[in-house]
Amino acid sequence: MSSIEVIGGEQLKGELRIQGSKNAALPVIAATILNKGKSILRNCPKILDVYHMVNILNELGCETAWDGNTLYVDSSNAACSSVPEESVSKMRSSILFLGALLGRHHEVTIAYPGGCSIGKRPIDYHLKAIKKMNVTQEFIGENDTMIHCYTDRIIGNDIFLEFPSVGATQNIILTAVLSEGTTRIFNAAREPEVTEVCNYLIRAGARINGKGTAFIEVEGVKELHDVDFKLSSDRIVAGTYLAAVAAARGNVLFTNTPTRHLDSTLRVLRRTGCAIEATEDTIKVESKHRPMPIDLLRTQPYPGFPTDMQSQLMSLLCLAQGQSTIIEEIFESRFQNVPELRKMGAAITLDSKENKAVISGVSQLQGAVVEAHDLRGGAALIIAGLAAQGTTVVRNATSIERGYEDICRDLSTLGAKIRYCSENTIG
Repeated sequence: MSSIEVIGGEQLKGELRIQGSKNAALPVIAATILNKGKSILRNCPKILDVYHMVNILNELGCETAWDGNTLYVDSSNAACSSVPEESVSKMRSSILFLGALLGRHHEVTIAYPGGCSIGKRPIDYHLKAIKKMNVTQEFIGENDTMIHCYTDRIIGNDIFLEFPSVGATQNIILTAVLSEGTTRIFNAAREPEVTEVCNYLIRAGARINGKGTAFIEVEGVKELHDVDFKLSSDRIVAGTYLAAVAAARGNVLFTNTPTRHLDSTLRVLRRTGCAIEATEDTIKVESKHRPMPIDLLRTQPYPGFPTDMQSQLMSLLCLAQGQSTIIEEIFESRFQNVPELRKMGAAITLDSKENKAVISGVSQLQGAVVEAHDLRGGAALIIAGLAAQGTTVVRNATSIERGYEDICRDLSTLGAKIRYCSENTIG
């Protein structure tokens, strides 16, 4: 198991281009199954989660190839409708093949998905929704760990989501694209990654209205066609690196940024004292002083503050000049970083009933050996290490590689002292 070593105390300076979006790439990769032909996906991030999704495509009979950050997919011969259980266990986003394979074959067998350990994240919303579209479901396998769904025809229907789940919204759309009739989704997720899969499908010939709103309408079509599509940049990677500059201090220009999708993150960072200048696709951030505290920060569905940025902001607020409060309203286990930050000298108290963290800022964090329990939590520990005194080692770096192409390369470009290291070099 690899680790990442960070020697703190270096200010970040320079210019960095933001990679393609992980959370946009994953549903679009699943959606390529619906097109019985060729898809070209440009600006596709070369990260572990994408590699896992591409491996599933190959197992289903697709042909794939890379040229730099361009992914070529030919799904002409994707005859298989069953996703191997071992592949599904590696990542949660594999559940998006549920809707895609249903749309393609009218049948799918898939296991409950794996992924980060940040909460239960049940797929009840997904199953309840597609059941209304004339889909029969049954649980099979040992301990009912596999889901088998089938239908003679998918029929559009009105779907009312109890919660604006991103994955459920995407799966409903994927199921509905090749259906008979019209599907209307009420209380749909508004995240940019939902809009992105809609953009890909529309480019391929789907009929979708209301993307980016809480009401999405999908009119079924008979088939899709080949498409050349450029993925948006990653708003969470951009937010992570912005928070890193805020914590370590410095002056950085980020390019290829999805600025309009970062409103809530930029507002919070400005409240901590960062000077930020933004254009449509660039963001310049400067941080000279200890951050100011945030009285109350709540994670919310888009366009609210994203749960995927909560851990990174917590690392920053550990150094604030006062007390901050974070309430996590999306995932119940997003505070796994707290014991790790305490090892570095952070002063954080938790209220499990309210899923609330109260952070009393300290003037200095100290380097320590810590564990990355999930993707964003691991990135947040690197942020803490950049601002800490001494050396921090973040174990389980593989979890970070799920979403960042090369976080050591990127931060080194900006002047950070950071490198990958093996377990036997620690201590």
